[in-house]
Amino acid sequence: MPVGRFLLCLHSHMPYVLSHGKSPHGTDWIHEAILECYLPLLDALWRLEQDGIKPRWTVNMTPILAEQLEDESLKDSFEYYCQEKIDYAKGDAENFKAQGEMWMEGLAHFWVAQYEKELEQFRTRWNRSIISGFRHFNDSGSIEVITSGATHGYQPLLGTDESCKAQVRLGVETHKRHFGKQPRGIWLPECAYRPRYDWKSPVAENESAWQRMGTEEILKDEGIEYFFVDSHMIRGGNPLGTYATKFPQLAEMFARSSKFFTPPAEYRSEYEHYMLPNGVVCFARDPQTTVKVWSGDVGYPGDPAYLEFHKQLYPGRHKYWRISENKADLGQKQPYDPFKAYESIQNHAADMVDVLKSTLAHYKGLADRNGCIVAMYDTELFGHWWWEGPEFLYQLGKKLHEDGEVEMVSGGDVLDVDPAKHVITLPEGSWGEGGYHYIWLNEENSWTWGRLYDCQRKMRYMAKEWRDGAAKEIITQAARELLLAEASDWQFLISTQAARDYSEIRFNDHVDRFLQLYPLAEKVHTGGTLNEQELEFLKDCQIKDAPFPEIDLTMWAIDPATGALVQ
Repeated sequence: MPVGRFLLCLHSHMPYVLSHGKSPHGTDWIHEAILECYLPLLDALWRLEQDGIKPRWTVNMTPILAEQLEDESLKDSFEYYCQEKIDYAKGDAENFKAQGEMWMEGLAHFWVAQYEKELEQFRTRWNRSIISGFRHFNDSGSIEVITSGATHGYQPLLGTDESCKAQVRLGVETHKRHFGKQPRGIWLPECAYRPRYDWKSPVAENESAWQRMGTEEILKDEGIEYFFVDSHMIRGGNPLGTYATKFPQLAEMFARSSKFFTPPAEYRSEYEHYMLPNGVVCFARDPQTTVKVWSGDVGYPGDPAYLEFHKQLYPGRHKYWRISENKADLGQKQPYDPFKAYESIQNHAADMVDVLKSTLAHYKGLADRNGCIVAMYDTELFGHWWWEGPEFLYQLGKKLHEDGEVEMVSGGDVLDVDPAKHVITLPEGSWGEGGYHYIWLNEENSWTWGRLYDCQRKMRYMAKEWRDGAAKEIITQAARELLLAEASDWQFLISTQAARDYSEIRFNDHVDRFLQLYPLAEKVHTGGTLNEQELEFLKDCQIKDAPFPEIDLTMWAIDPATGALVQ
């Protein structure tokens, strides 16, 4: 008899990095994710399927990632990238052999075999389509694929309800195009939620507040049944951090939203799922099991036997060393031993089964009912940051199936067999540092929001006034540029100093293109024609920024208060 349920949710996302030959920086990010994460994850699911096991993982595939994975130019460049990795490994093997390092030579051949296998699977098993692989397992019942905001736009800080709704609606429509069915769940970008309240721009002066829709209202309108939040959200506690000293605008925003939320008097548990007043359900991340996998310091990925991420052999950037006992000194790293690593994977998967069973049994004793542990991770953790991660997931799925005391479920499964029993309200927040918006709104990146808000107002105006006229093609491309500029990745990378220059360039490029397209749309709408230079600019935008082939401009022309299309 099961003691409870286990819901594993993997969040797969990559900002738009396709360059179509114009700017190669960033493309390797998605090449690495395919090679190290998505193909190994598909292989783990394939092996589980051969074992007769359906692990029921919930897998989020963001729409902008799905669009890129189906791009033919990316498929071509990935094959080239993978072959290049194979060739570098062969070169490493020759060099190690010449140096008399037999073990290292064997490791180089290990990489050759690994990547040749993945390239073959990419070409034959999945017919060059990662999406078709996930669609196969979604259709067969092994996993449940859910959606996200179209380009991962940060819902609480987007400046208009129309932009919030467009992110979700296009996310749903793109999911249906790639996976053939309506998604039941959504991974809110950065797990960020905002209730209905009188909102005002955090970066504008002398602006009056106005009533904004709650996130759950937007989800309900698009047929979404459930979403995920961090544990502090369902407990109703205050986010960590003193926002008045970090960034005063955040303190004002938090105070304003707090007027509409009363902290709960009753105890709330992350092992339960809860219904919001409009019927949409939220799940909360379990912090105890999360740290077991997420942390490189105290979790499984820090095991000395596992592959060291930071030490690489150039120019091929292959990894030949294990984490080792002296984690701080890269020079003291010992050669990787796949056999020892495999032993650790077995032990860690078995330990996770024990942790899940004991945690759920304890909760069952307290609540007198089966709870559900929700483990939420970025997919890229498994394979990229933690090379052995996909094999760990395979072993975990297999051991849970064999043990039988913990039921593996998707988000939709839980709703079907155990409808939410309690109605709650949620405070504003995210799963970011401190549980609020600081990573995406601070002194380093606040300027991005002022530029976005101007574009979002202009987009709303174009969609409501010009959408069906001669300027439709221009407005549609402007919508693409706005959507790409809204990606939360740019603020995140600026804030964390990771690829900051690249992020600022990318963000400003999309905004600048939008602002150049706006007067062109006005010119054509009022009867003018584009000159040769303007036509060339429009064509360049359409080639460079080409996701979402069909965009319904009415998404920005629906009155949020009434739901009616503005005529």
